[in-house]
Amino acid sequence: MKITFFSHSTCILEIHEKYLLIDPFFSENPVFKNINFLKSIQKIDYILLTHAHYDHVCDVEFFSHKFNDVLVISNYEISNYFNKKGIKTYGINYGSFISFPFGKLKYVWAAHSSVFNDGTYGGNPGGFLLHTDEGNLYISGDTSVMYEMNLIPCFGKLDLSILPIGGKYTMDIEEAIMASDFLKSEKILGVHYDTFEDIQINKKQAKRKFFEKGKELILLEKGETIYV
Repeated sequence: MKITFFSHSTCILEIHEKYLLIDPFFSENPVFKNINFLKSIQKIDYILLTHAHYDHVCDVEFFSHKFNDVLVISNYEISNYFNKKGIKTYGINYGSFISFPFGKLKYVWAAHSSVFNDGTYGGNPGGFLLHTDEGNLYISGDTSVMYEMNLIPCFGKLDLSILPIGGKYTMDIEEAIMASDFLKSEKILGVHYDTFEDIQINKKQAKRKFFEKGKELILLEKGETIYV
């Protein structure tokens, strides 16, 4: 599994030659100035949306027009919202794993909120638990730490957890470490930090705090890739 980080919570996963775009936030992103960089993205098959806030959905229409066969996967309300715009969607909710060509996907709880910029209700916020033969991944979405995270490893050992660490709107560093304990996850990709002034972090200090707990915090530069 190949994971490319762009900024904020936006990543692309490559699994079995399928490309999954997570929470696209480029055009309105204050720290992502090189929009021409998007031309290097040659293929997107799926777009996964954790919730309806603009910093996670603002470029869904751009990518759905650029790649005509893209399938948006999100909760029922977000899927309906984009389906009414002529975008192909697959609505899910908290429930069982669902099989896709790239693996099994489960929509899981997140402690946050969810509304579009126009005021339309975005359903319950969530995250994704992804099981594939290339590894198991937890994408928490925007969330506070919550006791329900203890359930995630019951479905299978995680190879990587993608967790927000910027604080204020989501978990901060200390809470993300606590979450990683609940998840029994030793390797964490940090997201949702440094995009705005009020979620700035000390990256060196953050890595040290995870290291002191026997865990690895991965912080990627824009366009940088890791393999799971």
